[in-house]
Amino acid sequence: MPDPRTVARERGIAIELADLGEWGDATLVSEYDPAGPVIRINTRAIPAGSSCDVREHIDRAVTHELYHHAEACGEIPVIASHRAREQAAGEHTL
Repeated sequence: MPDPRTVARERGIAIELADLGEWGDATLVSEYDPAGPVIRINTRAIPAGSSCDVREHIDRAVTHELYHHAEACGEIPVIASHRAREQAAGEHTL
């Protein structure tokens, strides 16, 4: 499997660690900003644990946001349902 961070870099997408604030009962893991383009990983959602756990978390988040980048670029169709779109992004693989 390709390294998600390498794929992002090759596509010109920056990756940043940022405090994305409080989201009530929900936890925002990451976000994609097409204006950058940039993927922001929420520092509040990074798990405590080994460096391997942190790397796996970041890789999953970047892979998820790469799906949204593909939507924004017209590489894949945008699914109308937000819930279905997020599920598809969660199942996305490189």
